[in-house]
Amino acid sequence: MAAIAIVIVSHSKQLALGVRELAAQMVQGQIPIAVAAGIEDPENPLGTDPIQVYEAIASVFSDDGVLVLMDLGSALLSAEMAIEFLPEAQQQKVHLCEAPLVEGAIAAVVAAAAGMDIHQVMAEARGALLAKATQLGLVSSPLSVVTPTTTNIEAPTAEIRLIVSNRLGLHARPAAQFVATGARFQSQILVRNLTRNTELVRGDSINQVTTLGVRQGHELVITATGSDADEALAALQALFANNFGEAARSCCSNKEGLPNPEGEDNVALNSPPAFQHQVTPATHGELSGIAASGGVAIAPVVHYQPTHITITEYHVDEPESEWQRVQAAIHTAKEEIQAVFSQASLQIGDAEAAIFDAQLLFLEDPVLLEAAKERILENYINAEAAWQAVVDEVATSYRTLEDSYLQERVDDVVDVGQRVLRLLAGNAPANLYLEKPAILVATDLTPSDTARLDPTKVLGICTTSGSATSHSAIIARTLGIPAVLGVDAQVLHLADGTLMALDGESGKAWVEPESHILDLLAAKQEAWQTAQQEARATAHQPAITRDGRQVSIFANIGSISDVQVAVASGAEGVGLLRTEFLYLDRTSAPTEEEQLAVYQAIAKVLDYRPLIIRTLDVGGDKPLPYLRVGFPEANPFLGWRGIRFCLDHLDLFKTQLRAILRASVGHKIKIMLPMIATVMEVRAAKVILGEVQAELNQAGISFDAAMKVGIMVEVPSAVAIADQLAAEVDFFSIGTNDLSQYIMASDRTNPRVANLVDALHPAVLRMVQQTIQAAHAAGISVGLCGELAADTLATPILLGLGLDELSVNPQSIPGVKQAIARLTIVESEAIVASALQQDSAVHVRELISTSVTPPA
Repeated sequence: MAAIAIVIVSHSKQLALGVRELAAQMVQGQIPIAVAAGIEDPENPLGTDPIQVYEAIASVFSDDGVLVLMDLGSALLSAEMAIEFLPEAQQQKVHLCEAPLVEGAIAAVVAAAAGMDIHQVMAEARGALLAKATQLGLVSSPLSVVTPTTTNIEAPTAEIRLIVSNRLGLHARPAAQFVATGARFQSQILVRNLTRNTELVRGDSINQVTTLGVRQGHELVITATGSDADEALAALQALFANNFGEAARSCCSNKEGLPNPEGEDNVALNSPPAFQHQVTPATHGELSGIAASGGVAIAPVVHYQPTHITITEYHVDEPESEWQRVQAAIHTAKEEIQAVFSQASLQIGDAEAAIFDAQLLFLEDPVLLEAAKERILENYINAEAAWQAVVDEVATSYRTLEDSYLQERVDDVVDVGQRVLRLLAGNAPANLYLEKPAILVATDLTPSDTARLDPTKVLGICTTSGSATSHSAIIARTLGIPAVLGVDAQVLHLADGTLMALDGESGKAWVEPESHILDLLAAKQEAWQTAQQEARATAHQPAITRDGRQVSIFANIGSISDVQVAVASGAEGVGLLRTEFLYLDRTSAPTEEEQLAVYQAIAKVLDYRPLIIRTLDVGGDKPLPYLRVGFPEANPFLGWRGIRFCLDHLDLFKTQLRAILRASVGHKIKIMLPMIATVMEVRAAKVILGEVQAELNQAGISFDAAMKVGIMVEVPSAVAIADQLAAEVDFFSIGTNDLSQYIMASDRTNPRVANLVDALHPAVLRMVQQTIQAAHAAGISVGLCGELAADTLATPILLGLGLDELSVNPQSIPGVKQAIARLTIVESEAIVASALQQDSAVHVRELISTSVTPPA
């Protein structure tokens, strides 16, 4: 394999680090990537430095070649100058490339990891904007069904037929997973919905896959033609067998009795059942609509009208330039959507934010791109007209579907289509900032619009179109913004500042409501707020089973902001502080003082609740860019990571230990060592800890000399020698995420085998039981901090196994505590006894579902 290196030169350090992180994730750190970005000027940090570029090139230099990607302006000049500093023999190995920075970097690392030479890597980078369309070598009629005309007829073709079992079929997220999985293979994937008697469509087009209208119970035929046809179909079949990861999602209806189309959990901000009633019969100024998001809002109205973009089609003399404009607009749109996704993840969680993953795939759809390109190049028309025509054609294909839910996905198509059109037209994004709290009145809101809303300013939403199952409604519910949709268009003629009241539960709104309406709504709002306070109070109570057993519920966190959410959610401490966030997205390791300040700040928020700090767990699949491994690891999950990495970087390890020890004064802090596989690793780490303690004593620096030390149990060898390890430490914490994949010998990031990685498999449960028994025999406590802890279906298993504590993401704490309160230890132990005798995770889940009895 070629050891080609990549150098990213940018005016912005943040941009360059983000590009490097994205590119590195594509190849799991196999390709060395260096960054030369920004200048050392706090007031004006944007710029490039030739010396910095030279040092970056030298740090990753390879005789196989170094590819340098630049953003603009002086970046090129700095790169050219930097090459002159290199020895003449090395200069010939360094290649400056004009490819787009983000896509070029991704294409380049993928090509380099595939073993291509430097010229091939450069070609891939240059063609990055069309990578999805050209890499598979597929040609098709725009936006139409296809036949496999471009595949070698001698290539092997395989076929599978299956029945779709996940509850809502191939809606946006499963369709996105289907397309992403198929794209990993060279074979051409085609799919047909036999139930609806559709034609074959391309499996690499999210729009064509989605518009098949695949629902639960439908029969599909999927064909793959190419050298890896069997492997491609096996990976796709695994997706369906695992219900696209939706197996554990609730199938219940939401508070309004409507289906949850994306499998979203109901948010706590919906009104509790006790307050579901009509406020009053129809009165003066009353508008009826669709109940889309529960809650009451009373505020002045503010109108929102997105900028209308008028498109005129005209003849162009240089169609290639128009196609380049489309590519540039799509590139910028992707960056904007990624920013929306990142912000939405923080506000509404990863599950709901995944809506925007589908929008990104829309912009990568090769059928869509081919159609736009063909319209421009063959008809010599401008970019705006061609793009609008293609988007309209896709939107129409959604609207003509029989399935009402899939019809509503047209909102997402229009949303992303308008974003690109706005960029082509040079328009600024619409302003959704409100100076004062108000109810937003509009014709409609796109998912992107809704995700940008500030719930402290937008107290309610009232639109003349939309539905309760649209993505915009889903986001509004998650944000806790009351919404009434589909009201009469007269609301659009109200003057800004007009007082409005709306009840998102009953689907009614009132213009200039009378005093008795306001009184009724205020009472309902107060009752709702009281219910919310009671729910929060319950979350802050201990988790105790019906027969009196208490289990500690801690939080897994990865930042200071996380700990504040954890405490507000009822966490009794932090069971896992992932310290990696301190080390990533920077060019050097954090100092002792930087770490000390963060650890102290987190401990202060916890107010003497326990804080378990896991020492640095990077290396292997999570490399630190400023600490080079020196060679790519063939299997990073079995490589140089966790405690192995720290024991080979003593300065880094000691600095972190010093910071943790210093922060321990006056706080209840514990140290936890990751990826322990042997007793010698624990002993070596304890020796180093002792050396640091001695150094602090000698310097007269205080620390908690009785601070407890524990380990993560996430390697099968640690389970096998758990009795020996228990004699060395004060506590265990079981990491079921890694433990499951190691026990099942299956990479959880590999779609071909990811379905095997299930922590409820009896093999994993037996390992967990063995660990707990060894810990308790030695008199030490044992917790569990993997994702399994947050799965309330698994709660009776974890109780029955005898765990002392569970550590989960902050948002899951109330639900886990409620699940524990509904169970008894006796029934949980009985379930475990039977679960350990099952032959699959599927049967374990079925056992739990049929065994748990509701509380009396």
